[in-house]
Amino acid sequence: MVSHLFYQTGTRRPTLAEARGIYMWDVDGRRYLDGSSGAMVCNIGHSNPNVLAAMRQQMEKSTFGYRLHFETEPSEQLAAKVAGHAPEGLEKVFFVSGGSEAVESAIKLARQYAVVSGQESRWKVISRLPSYHGCTLGALALTGYDPLTTPFSPMYQAMPKIPAPTAYLDKRNPDDEQTGLHYANMLEDKILEEGPESVLAFIVEPIGGASTGALVPPRGYMQRIRQICDQYGILLIYDEVMTGGGRTGKFFAADHWPARPDIITFSKGFAAGYSPLGAMIADDRLVNSVVESGGFLHGFTYAGNPLACSAGLAVLDEISLQGMAANAEAMGRLLKQELTNLMDRYPFIGDVRGQGLLLAFELVQDRDSMAPLPKEMNAYLQLVDFAYANGLIIYSRRTRNGLAGDHFLVCPPMIITKEQIGEILEMLTKSLDQFADQNKLPVNKAH
Repeated sequence: MVSHLFYQTGTRRPTLAEARGIYMWDVDGRRYLDGSSGAMVCNIGHSNPNVLAAMRQQMEKSTFGYRLHFETEPSEQLAAKVAGHAPEGLEKVFFVSGGSEAVESAIKLARQYAVVSGQESRWKVISRLPSYHGCTLGALALTGYDPLTTPFSPMYQAMPKIPAPTAYLDKRNPDDEQTGLHYANMLEDKILEEGPESVLAFIVEPIGGASTGALVPPRGYMQRIRQICDQYGILLIYDEVMTGGGRTGKFFAADHWPARPDIITFSKGFAAGYSPLGAMIADDRLVNSVVESGGFLHGFTYAGNPLACSAGLAVLDEISLQGMAANAEAMGRLLKQELTNLMDRYPFIGDVRGQGLLLAFELVQDRDSMAPLPKEMNAYLQLVDFAYANGLIIYSRRTRNGLAGDHFLVCPPMIITKEQIGEILEMLTKSLDQFADQNKLPVNKAH
């Protein structure tokens, strides 16, 4: 059948028939284990009956109420619940439909706050290289991933970048606080280079997403960037589009460190694939200043949609009632250890990293130098295809700014069990064996 759809490529995939829990089936009855939760979205698993029931109930009442015409119970209740999960002082919630919209909202709120508070010279938002913050032009200006940004760079104002804290590539000890300070102080250097009076904010994924493959910051890093932002009057934005909702073992990754952000962006696992939903969560002082000056000059048609918010409410209830963040922490420890054990069998696995059920492993040519596999091998595509053929869905990206290197995210839903982790490892091992055989890479079969 000819498809009239198009996305990134012309590659066709089987037609989805149904999905339940951590599994998905195509129309031919073939089963797949969703080892990446879609794109790190389906955190609570597929077809949760309580979420579906809540959405049906809301559909009987209303499916749309424009935010300038009506307040709705689901949006008010959800905003209160989200604020209750956020760090102290982040009490105001602005709903959107996805991560890119959340990031756009955050940088626009930050800029408008600067304008209304007499700091109009502040407009630069520093981010990291590599990084990914969304696909709209504003979010691309913050993103550090050449294949996605270069074609569109004439169309936006590029923002300053500092290197991501890739201690594992630079042969630095991530448990040494001096390593954290080494990378964090690059932020201060960049602020001074740009001129502190021109810098508005620093945006960072507390634990890396697709661009850096679950990169955990070295010890002391997050605390130091908070100090630097305070010193120069700069806002700190946490992009928790991927980390929020319990995936790292805490509801927000911000909870792992005493380094409170001024703004959080949140999506993906928020409504967990049941409806498009995202949010910006902001400090009262920012929102109050902007609202008192005449209002936030920004908005989206579907912001606070009651059906989406009813899904979000039910998802957050399931996360809490089923103790999913704690399960993510426990099962994440087990899965990370199992992935680390694979390094004995496969010398071309150079690193395993992550927190909770946001995990990744990286393939290399040589562990001593961490040199990537040849670019033309396209390992990041090959291994995904082998795994898919074996019934396992994983997620991959180029590690080195999108230009070279290969890492793979293994991020199953937070309902995963020990037995299901065994299934992941069985299919992944088979796929790695096939990949090694295809590319004549060494395998220590004694392990």
